[in-house]
Amino acid sequence: MKVDKQASSPFGHYELPAGNALSRRSFLQAGAASSGGLLLSLILPIAGDQANAGTDLDFMPNAFVRIGSDGKITLTMPYVEMGQGTYTAIPMLVAEELEVQLSQVVLEHAPPNEKLYANPLLGVQATGNSNAIRGAWEPLRNAGATARIMLVAAAAKRWKVDPGTCRAERGEVVHAMTGQRLAYGKIAADAARIAVPPSVQLKSPEDFKLIGTPAKRLDTPAKVNGSAVYGIDARPPGVKIATLAQSPVFGGRVKRVHDAAAKAVNGVHQIVQLQDAVAVVADHMGAAKKGLEALVIEWDNGPHATLDTDTILAELERATLNPGVIAQSIGQVERAMADAAIKVEAIYRVPFLAHAAMEPMNCTVDLRADGCEIWVGSQALARAQAAAAEAAGLPVNKVVVHNHLIGGGFGRRLEVDGVTRAVEIAKHVKGPVKVVWTREEDVQHDMYRPMFFDRISAGLDKHGMPLAWNNRFAGSSIVARWLPPGFNNGLDSDTTEGAINLVYDLPNLNVEYVRVEPPGIPTAFWRSVGPSHNVFVTESFMDELAVAAKQDPVEYRLALLEKSPRAKAVLQLAADKAGWGQKLPPGIGRGVSVQNAFGSYMAQVAEVEVAEDGTVRVRRVVCAVDCGIVINPDTVQAQIQSAVIFGTTAALYGEITLRDGRVEQTNFDTYQILRMNQTPAVEVYIVQSSEAPGGMGEAGTSCIVPAVSNAIFAATGKRLRHMPVDESILRRPS
Repeated sequence: MKVDKQASSPFGHYELPAGNALSRRSFLQAGAASSGGLLLSLILPIAGDQANAGTDLDFMPNAFVRIGSDGKITLTMPYVEMGQGTYTAIPMLVAEELEVQLSQVVLEHAPPNEKLYANPLLGVQATGNSNAIRGAWEPLRNAGATARIMLVAAAAKRWKVDPGTCRAERGEVVHAMTGQRLAYGKIAADAARIAVPPSVQLKSPEDFKLIGTPAKRLDTPAKVNGSAVYGIDARPPGVKIATLAQSPVFGGRVKRVHDAAAKAVNGVHQIVQLQDAVAVVADHMGAAKKGLEALVIEWDNGPHATLDTDTILAELERATLNPGVIAQSIGQVERAMADAAIKVEAIYRVPFLAHAAMEPMNCTVDLRADGCEIWVGSQALARAQAAAAEAAGLPVNKVVVHNHLIGGGFGRRLEVDGVTRAVEIAKHVKGPVKVVWTREEDVQHDMYRPMFFDRISAGLDKHGMPLAWNNRFAGSSIVARWLPPGFNNGLDSDTTEGAINLVYDLPNLNVEYVRVEPPGIPTAFWRSVGPSHNVFVTESFMDELAVAAKQDPVEYRLALLEKSPRAKAVLQLAADKAGWGQKLPPGIGRGVSVQNAFGSYMAQVAEVEVAEDGTVRVRRVVCAVDCGIVINPDTVQAQIQSAVIFGTTAALYGEITLRDGRVEQTNFDTYQILRMNQTPAVEVYIVQSSEAPGGMGEAGTSCIVPAVSNAIFAATGKRLRHMPVDESILRRPS
């Protein structure tokens, strides 16, 4: 089948390869069988027992749903669970249309298969960009509805009645006039012989029974009782444990290794030396770490031995002195700026940030001459499989992948460097080996949220309202490396999201992007990557304009939101619930931010206290969100709470710095995470909406940072244009 067409993606437009394109009908007939001889043996803990492999008696109308003759309903899950509630919300989509209870659906991880399980919004098999629900919204409901219609048709055929007189409910087909009932399992084989309907009618929102209800997380019990299996828990028989030291300077190499003391450690089996890393293989992690500490490694630091953060920052600053690629242009900015009564200029910057997930990078590999088996938690399973095959020198269909729950992804596990490294080590080890990075390796060899530098200016009329808006910024494009077709003419939609298509009515606007890739430090997606930078800049600067106009920050924004009713509604709601305008004690301030990111509208009000010594404490955060149709309101609330903590951490503490080519931060003592006693009270208010679902996993992270910085200004009168917070600037004289 050859189909060539343009596909839309959050990263822009790209060409779908002819070999990967599927019509709806051929997709629904594709079935759930894996390609290339792959075997996926892992069943999620929440399934309760081992799901049966497909048989000739199973009903598999599409790539997602399988119904056995025993009545078991299995959803082949194309997305991964890393704490965001995907393994509860997405089954709700299928169960809603299939007319079964959520408890009747068990889950299997989808095998690596770009053709069947590619995220329709990305064009690749991946979980990220807050689009699991957005990508699954129609395909998964279609999958459930298709199965339901075919089951009803099969029952009607057996009863010799009109299908229109039958209905599906609670896993059965019911004939209304006679009261006859058939469980799905009883007619699964018959349904498998029914032609796949070319189109199906999906439910209207007013008919939803599950969607929109607060369903309990299906993965919680296993995580609480300890039976949940993460990548780091994988333990095939005979597995050895390895940990490693990689070149402390990116691009460096191993010069020589003195390993006698390491080999003498009880439990150490062998030392594996690679070009740029050394691994210690042992019976357990304790022995491996002791062996690693005993190693004496001499490094050739390579071309980046003198690199530091200031050098990278200076390069970005220079880059913004020259024109960039125009990301958005409206009106006549230069003419409007010349007519402005008030002009405001500012320079903003954001640092490199690490992911610092609680589960450090790890991968277990069993490499044999005739094949390779890996156990991993990955956001991009097909890429993990391909990376293992390339490193092992094997055909892709000789690599078996077991994907597991992820103990924190945040974009880090969209990368496959950990898989490649584990296979490189496994080449030297007999039998399976689990490679676990220490916390220090995880922090110092992360792939980081890029550093950005912005020059931004605006011109206001005599009433203080914006006439012109000009923003030029420089930094890395992750999409250009990770998904090259998404980087077109010097732009990608991730890098520019939050800087263009603003919710505000700005008559003259110019936004330019200059791509600058930092030498010697790898960049990657980080929870709310582009917006995490752009929303901080635009919303902090919007606050500056309100101050220049001598207007209240909320009222100023509301005046610019007449053409964006969804943004206006969330701002009004958040401000009202936060008690905006009510007097606060000295040293405490409220700050606000508004955004449209990841398909959702959000406003946050942060209440911040600044002590005399400059210490900042975020006391309270009020968030209003319009994320379209809500699948599970409990998940929405949890994701906002989580994102607020993640973003507040970045605002107060987050910064990766380099000196002499080395990352200076090593562990949670030098790369601090918000503690439980520092966590603010978070209130979430959800606006009822009939729009298609928006993304929720990352939106709260980008929205909170400017709300905090604006609150600090309200409390102290000091404007912070660089995160994280510099307490020395805020310290009051004694």
